Amino acid sequence: MTILAVTGLKREAEIAGGPGVVAVAGGGDASLAEKLNALHGDIQGVISFGLAGGLSPLLKAGDVVVGEGVQIVHARLGDRSKSPETIHCDERWRIALTAKLEGAFQGPVAASDAILEDAEAKAALFAATGALAVDMESAVAGRFAAARKLPFAVLRVISDDARHVLPAAALVAMKPDGGIALGRVLVSLIGNPLQIPALIRTARTSGRAFKQLLRCRGLCGVGLAGLDL
Repeated sequence: MTILAVTGLKREAEIAGGPGVVAVAGGGDASLAEKLNALHGDIQGVISFGLAGGLSPLLKAGDVVVGEGVQIVHARLGDRSKSPETIHCDERWRIALTAKLEGAFQGPVAASDAILEDAEAKAALFAATGALAVDMESAVAGRFAAARKLPFAVLRVISDDARHVLPAAALVAMKPDGGIALGRVLVSLIGNPLQIPALIRTARTSGRAFKQLLRCRGLCGVGLAGLDL
């Protein structure tokens, strides 16, 4: 029996992987869905795992979010349907995660098709959905779980809060395979050196979030609390 952890970044996958868990990394697009659909073996449950952007103004970098469900939305709210697709999380798994992760916030999570880089976009999505956080992989992970009738969970750590504006260099950093495109980052910095302080701040908050994510992985144990479902 194996739990599948779906992540955006390779670093997140390295943290998630271990006894009872196989991790797959990739941007939240068709290529990630193809990776998941190509999987074979005895998968017992699916968890969306990694960092997320904060939508609730109450959350700060390093806070832990355990999802109650995922609302699939478009980055541009004008393209969002009035009734967004919702994928519910497994209640037993959610309870097991929160029992191990003292102080974790529970609530809905939004899955966007693009990075929300500024405070205005985050505020609009929070007002429209009430979601605590947003990421780009939970939609793919949730749909895969639903299609295979598998339990689904979400465990995310806030890397940029609702007021944090992401610099352009951060927006181009992720490759489709979950790696970091250093060349694109450098080109962006050369074109606009004034974003360096913002990039440093982003790296600092991301580092705090990764440290918390690693802590969560240790607390959740074998199978990320999902093998007993």
